[in-house]
Amino acid sequence: MSDTKPSDPPSDPANSVPEGTFEPLPAAASQTSPAAPVAPAAKESPQPQPAAAQPEPAAAQPHPGAVFRAAGPGGDDSPPWPQTWKLIAARFRALSDKAGRRMMQRTLKIGISARIFHPEEGAKGLRGRTLQYLEESIAQWVMSRNVLVFMIPTVNTNGLVHPSSIRLRDYAKHLDGLVLQGGADVSPQSYAQAATRPEWGGDRVRDMYELELLHEFIEAGKPVLGICRGCQLINVAFGGTLYQDIATDVPTSIKHVNDEYDRLHHAIQFPPGSSLATLFNTHGSEQNEWVVNSIHHQAVRDLGRDLTVEAISGSDNIVEAIRYRKAAFVMGLQWHPEFHRAGGPQLLDCTPILDGFLRAARETRF
Repeated sequence: MSDTKPSDPPSDPANSVPEGTFEPLPAAASQTSPAAPVAPAAKESPQPQPAAAQPEPAAAQPHPGAVFRAAGPGGDDSPPWPQTWKLIAARFRALSDKAGRRMMQRTLKIGISARIFHPEEGAKGLRGRTLQYLEESIAQWVMSRNVLVFMIPTVNTNGLVHPSSIRLRDYAKHLDGLVLQGGADVSPQSYAQAATRPEWGGDRVRDMYELELLHEFIEAGKPVLGICRGCQLINVAFGGTLYQDIATDVPTSIKHVNDEYDRLHHAIQFPPGSSLATLFNTHGSEQNEWVVNSIHHQAVRDLGRDLTVEAISGSDNIVEAIRYRKAAFVMGLQWHPEFHRAGGPQLLDCTPILDGFLRAARETRF
């Protein structure tokens, strides 16, 4: 039951003050005029306090890691894209530099083409099997610069016993460079000629294998170094031809092969402007002739397209080295540098050529 009389007007709960009490003054008013009379409470709504006096909601505080919520140049909430992209670019460069250093420090992997021993008719044991191998000196010469060497076998995707989907292209993809080692004659069929004597028929099977291998490494942008037969094969690959037998085709030539094998030597010259002339003159040599071994009865005859001569025999002008102009490093040497002792007193030290080949292998990794 209410204590308010029926005749009394209803009270305003917002402005009413209990009887016998005073409404408390604001703190500022009580300090400046403590004896001032109390004014009746105003009917209007209280004046709103300044926004700064209101506590900020917790959710309005920016998170320290919220980079994309930072205010933009205009004071709004637009993200600072230029600064963000600079941070991303700097991070990417750091990761790229780190990956590049690791790539350059990785040991090089060099492939060497295989020599092929074909089975002899009626033979038993290994002589009756097809063998693929490499000569020890060529592997050790390449490994002398602390690189890994892998012999690349022939591939047969149509094999009935052990079929495989591995191709020579896969070797070119995963190895850093190719060395074409010496061995059997290049078949005249590979440059559209017939053998003038049966014993000069060469190895057509190995030709097809190495021509494909050479093509894949050049397509992959990897360096190639051809040794003896490898030099001749590079010339044939670009449409050149060969002397099937130097003594027969060039009667005035000096001896380029005899029973002394790698103990047969002769002088060579580097044509002015050739990369080998520049290379060896840079290493402090001012001589015009160098001595190399000679173990070949075939040689470059007609030079293939986009090839240039890098060395010639000093007395008969037989081509002794060639280079493909449209690649970083594709070179053929008619002599066997692996039989030269580094720093030897007589024969040309071919270490600078090997170093140039391996340098190109590192540079073409990317």
